[in-house]
Amino acid sequence: MIVGLGNPGLQYAETRHNAGFMAVDRILENGNAKLDKHKFEAEYGEVTVAGARALVVKPQTYMNNSGRAVTAIASFYKIPTENIIILFDDISLPVGGLRVRRKGSAGGHNGMKDIIQLLGTEELTRVKIGVGQKPHPDYNLADWVLGKFPKEERPALEEALKKAAKAVEEIVRNGVDSAMNKYSH
Repeated sequence: MIVGLGNPGLQYAETRHNAGFMAVDRILENGNAKLDKHKFEAEYGEVTVAGARALVVKPQTYMNNSGRAVTAIASFYKIPTENIIILFDDISLPVGGLRVRRKGSAGGHNGMKDIIQLLGTEELTRVKIGVGQKPHPDYNLADWVLGKFPKEERPALEEALKKAAKAVEEIVRNGVDSAMNKYSH
């Protein structure tokens, strides 16, 4: 199960917090697939990644409640947590940066916090997509992550989204360690 985190609605479409949704869109494009199911508070569909069938999921609960959709789908389809890959934005990485991890804390990310709490484990494979740090410490975090990428950052973002899709393929094909070595920087 490949989960991209974000917020539903056009007003959030190109925001930093929706980097996970954007990465899932690249995976769907690569697999010539689409999200054609609307259940479990999510949009999801099937795609072939590195020769394996996978569900691609965009929770529609808003970020802070992402775990509801993830746990419902994982439970219904009997997907073990070791077969779940989460893609999401990370403000500690520069725009264009990527980090693949096998496990870890939520790191202040509310979507991950909810998923970890509801699944009861931090042992979740994740692909973090760099969206850059706030311009200064006093800048409101919500305003920053709900802001859109400026034009000059779009090429680096697009490159990171392509790499995120390739990292997911690598995870499926050769495992998390291989993807960490090839795509984390």
